[in-house]
Amino acid sequence: MTAFKDIALLRVNYLRGPSIWTYREVLEVWLDLGELEAYPSNKIAGFAQRLKAWLPGLVEHHCGVGERGGFVMRLDEGTWSGHILEHIIIELLNLAGMPTAFGQTRSTSQTGIYRMVFRAKDEQVARAALREGHRLIMAAINDRPFEVAKAVAAVREVIEERYLGPSTAAIVDAAFERRIPAIRLNDGNLVQLGYGSAQKRIWTTETANTSAIAEGIANDKDITKSLIQICGVPVPEWQVAESPAEAWEAAQDIGLPVVVKPSDASRNRGVFVNLSTQAEVEAAWSAAEPHGYEVMVERMVPGNEHRLLVVGGQVVAAARSESLKVTGDGQSSIAQLVDKQLNSDPRRKALVSADGSQPASQPVADDLSTTFRLQQVNVQQADILHELKVQDLSPESVPASGKLVLIQRSSTLVVDCTDDVHPETAEAAALAAKVVGLDIAGVDVMAQDITQPLAQQGGAIIEVNAGPGLLMHLKPAVGSPQPVGQAIVEYLFPSPAVQEGVDASGRIPIIGIAGRHGTTGIARLVAWLLHLSGKRTGVACRQGIFLDKRCVDRRQSDHWEAGNRLLMNQQIEVAVIENSPLSILKEGLSYDRCHIGVVADMAGHEELADFDIQNKDQMTRVLRTQVDVVLASGMAVLNADDAQVADLAHLSDGSVVFYATDAEALARCQAQQAHAKTEQGKGDAQDLNARWVLPKGDAIELWSDSEVAHIEGWQALSQHAATLGLQPTQVLASVAIAWAMDTAPELIGAGIRTFDPRLPGVASQTKSWG
Repeated sequence: MTAFKDIALLRVNYLRGPSIWTYREVLEVWLDLGELEAYPSNKIAGFAQRLKAWLPGLVEHHCGVGERGGFVMRLDEGTWSGHILEHIIIELLNLAGMPTAFGQTRSTSQTGIYRMVFRAKDEQVARAALREGHRLIMAAINDRPFEVAKAVAAVREVIEERYLGPSTAAIVDAAFERRIPAIRLNDGNLVQLGYGSAQKRIWTTETANTSAIAEGIANDKDITKSLIQICGVPVPEWQVAESPAEAWEAAQDIGLPVVVKPSDASRNRGVFVNLSTQAEVEAAWSAAEPHGYEVMVERMVPGNEHRLLVVGGQVVAAARSESLKVTGDGQSSIAQLVDKQLNSDPRRKALVSADGSQPASQPVADDLSTTFRLQQVNVQQADILHELKVQDLSPESVPASGKLVLIQRSSTLVVDCTDDVHPETAEAAALAAKVVGLDIAGVDVMAQDITQPLAQQGGAIIEVNAGPGLLMHLKPAVGSPQPVGQAIVEYLFPSPAVQEGVDASGRIPIIGIAGRHGTTGIARLVAWLLHLSGKRTGVACRQGIFLDKRCVDRRQSDHWEAGNRLLMNQQIEVAVIENSPLSILKEGLSYDRCHIGVVADMAGHEELADFDIQNKDQMTRVLRTQVDVVLASGMAVLNADDAQVADLAHLSDGSVVFYATDAEALARCQAQQAHAKTEQGKGDAQDLNARWVLPKGDAIELWSDSEVAHIEGWQALSQHAATLGLQPTQVLASVAIAWAMDTAPELIGAGIRTFDPRLPGVASQTKSWG
């Protein structure tokens, strides 16, 4: 068989926001099938069979058929390689652990050239999936060997490098469920939830409300215990020891057994428990000292270690680190019992690792016969051997039948116990977090029975931790996962039922203005009108980026990056963002939804030939993107002088404001609205609930239902605007937007009269109004 040439990847473009394809991020790839255009899947011998054997999960893809097996049906009947590549990439992403369902492939006006898109949360992950998918499809077409497992591993590696950690991801996913937007601020786990002045920032489980002082206190276990003990929180007796000899003296004062640990260590580094002899205590002090600036000796509290997650003063989850034990049978050594009773437990595949980053798959200990050395790197193994030594046992010992042997006091076997926590214990944990000053805290509690108060069982709070990991609550080995991400989002953005009058969306008003001509002037005038109404307004437009009256960046800014910069600014209360048709096609919108979506015209197709836009009619698909993202509580502002623009009205989830320069447009749109209402009765459309801005005589009329308001002096206003280079349609669009933002008509009129773009920080005369 003659080998087919590779499918050519002509252009690869990551769309970071809503686009002509979807509301979410996608990778758009322009493909040239070449000779494969003449060879759908059913004309390439063995191709479909090889593909189904390599990727059996393709049977789950519904494709356009709408049912399980739909894509496989298309594959057997004959479909083109671009469409097949789309599904291969989606399946690779699914196998690599980043579930994906959305993809589309569309032909262009050029034979053999296709546009393929697929959903991916990260650009580098998307590119890796494209690379491996491209290799796979060509191997399947040309009957060459291919290792699917290696391809999946390559994609998974990039996911692990690029994707958010499990704790941060849980919070971001919970925010998404609440439709709160998120912006990743670095390559790590620093994330902004919400826009502008309504935003909240998180860094893993630390928030903008987590003070550096509180974190510093939590990192010092000596200070933490001192503060919470004063407030009545039960803590174990402790002393700071400056030498091995002092450590042994402290141990004798406190009472054996004891725990030795650094006062500022984390993740159990340098922590040694259940110490009962002078040699053990002194050796532990020497091993712990390099891990912190002080070493503490504290009473060994009986029981299991519990982690209580406190969010906003409430315990929202609790997990128990189960001690590991084996039961003797009179014949097997302890090492053999560990293998049979613990390492064979399938639940260990889902245990939480020591660093809290991922499930652990390692057994209890790799080699229990290794001689115990306190300085071993394998601290887990050292702890296990120490526990055995305390019980006068070794890995080779054969315990009697029925005898319980403690293997590990605190293990990675995590059991959810949220519903079992005694109210007094929960109250003590919440108090400890509050005293330290942490809004989100992981409070470690030692208790034999978490259902009982701590005092009556000698239990105690041993640590209060800042930035606690969430994985143990999200994926316990035993018990139900807890909605800890939702709890944190609810704390940051209290729902109206919890805090009346609070906007729980994390959003500021966003005004998106799309079109080719005049949009810059509209953006600048609207910003001025909103500034006069007392709102701190930011603008990203063709003339640059403006914060109120100040120009902070003179570069052309009608694109994704500029809009994103604006939404990251914590001072901005309203954002006005200009979107050119080119930026929508190249990058997508810089916001997920907006309060006001404006379409000024359908011009500019001549500049978009590279995107296969050949005529004005095709501009509807481009510019509708701006209307598609209007919130249900928002408004689409449309230029009714252009019938193609006015036809977008039915796409708005919110209401509609039309503006026009003549009454004919009003009559046409009223007829259109009447038709839409008729169709609504058939279940095919919605009531547009339209408002109107229209000049009449020497006034601008603002129609809303049966009410009408006026802005007097239209002739003078339009003449003043003309001296600034503004057209009447630009003024009317700005009036419509300001009115939709509840600006008083009198203030709108005064604002137009006083508008002058020649403000400090701007050239003496604006270069272009777009």
